[in-house]
Amino acid sequence: MAKVIVENLVKIFGDNPGKALKMLEEGKSKQEILEATRCTVGVYNISFEVQEGETFVLMGLSGSGKSTLLRCLNRLIEPTDGKILIDGEEITGVDDKKLRQIRRNKLGMVFQRFALFPHRTVVDNVAYGLEVQGMEKEERLEKARRVLEVVGLKEWENSMPSQLSGGMQQRVGLARALASDPDILLMDEAFSALDPLIRKGMQDELLSLQATLNKTIIFVTHDLDEALKIGDRIALMKDGAIIQIGTSEEILTNPANEYVEKFVEDVDMSKVLTAEGVMKKPDAVVTLKDGPRQAMRRMKENGISSIFVVTRDRKLSGLVMAEDALNAVEAHQDHLDEIIIKDIPRVSPDTPLTDLIPIIAESRYPIAVVDEQNHLKGIIVRGAVLAGMVRKGDNGQDVA
Repeated sequence: MAKVIVENLVKIFGDNPGKALKMLEEGKSKQEILEATRCTVGVYNISFEVQEGETFVLMGLSGSGKSTLLRCLNRLIEPTDGKILIDGEEITGVDDKKLRQIRRNKLGMVFQRFALFPHRTVVDNVAYGLEVQGMEKEERLEKARRVLEVVGLKEWENSMPSQLSGGMQQRVGLARALASDPDILLMDEAFSALDPLIRKGMQDELLSLQATLNKTIIFVTHDLDEALKIGDRIALMKDGAIIQIGTSEEILTNPANEYVEKFVEDVDMSKVLTAEGVMKKPDAVVTLKDGPRQAMRRMKENGISSIFVVTRDRKLSGLVMAEDALNAVEAHQDHLDEIIIKDIPRVSPDTPLTDLIPIIAESRYPIAVVDEQNHLKGIIVRGAVLAGMVRKGDNGQDVA
């Protein structure tokens, strides 16, 4: 089961949400509803699921409804209609006592503004949530210190917030959210107030923390580059509705409509696409038990001049070139061992396209895409990298 499930969520601001909701169901626009009811549609008919350990990004321009949606998830804003389930439990109908328990134990929130107590030390700020929960002082301070070490601020624990830079203050805010060990982190424009260089550092920090902590994160941003960098999946919003949900590559390579296409048109594809997105399936391979003749036959069948050699369990052994296989056949050799080239470029599926370009430029061999166990997952040739950098132009033609 998904960690978070949202079903047909609606939020309407105003004194007559029932009438506004009926008009929405009739297909009326937000402007028509505002003029007729003086109600504002915050979000409408939102449905999605977030898996455990996933970083799910809500992205859109100002006024798209992304922050309203995020605040509905922990009921800082009460939804007008629809369902929100956390670990299979619907929270839209729970009472205040149960809601407080869910917020304390399952949800942590990081805001755009750091919201630190200026009269409390860093460690006391981090421990505040634990204090509210009634945890004993020594225990909560010890836990706060451990979290500060995780975010790299252990030596600043006795400092005051005013003594910290903006990026450090935001790390304190993140540590405070992590101190209660929530399953889910809600992050609302968490890095938007930071200078570009500090912001990039915080993005890297979050990715590093996520690799270790494996939290479920729902992250709001209006910055496309930030969304593409940190999101496992992205929900692009407009006028309170979700226009498209997908991975970075899915949204960039297959935009749902003209709005999405316009939104992503200036993205440098080489910084977003990965090896997995441009690789070909390794259908044409030989195994160690095959000889030079079999290697030559497979290369001829597939119109290629080299072929990868794998073990019986698909682990990569190396590469055989057509010229070497032909020489081996003429020398009546029966095995591939003597002609396998083992020093070949290998990359992981998540290697960015920008990192592949210099490898392709320097190597005379195709690139092998392998997993952590050295299983061959794909093959990348020079043309695939170039094709990955091609975008669709306004006239529908491919342009570099």
